[in-house]
Amino acid sequence: METIATPVELVTSVAEFRFSPKLNAKLQDLMDRNTEGQLSEAEREELEALVELSETIALLRGEALKVLGRALP
Repeated sequence: METIATPVELVTSVAEFRFSPKLNAKLQDLMDRNTEGQLSEAEREELEALVELSETIALLRGEALKVLGRALP
């Protein structure tokens, strides 16, 4: 794997990235309504997209935290 120089601030920003409270509440609402079987097809697609995005963010955050952990004294 090739290594490139990246500002620590950028890696820290990735490590700290989270959904906004509003988007997190939307995701929770969709998950709750999905459990109850109350989603339309469009809402189900939105839920799937948000879950996929959440998983991708979690993987990126994990990698950023790993990089920061190695960079700490």
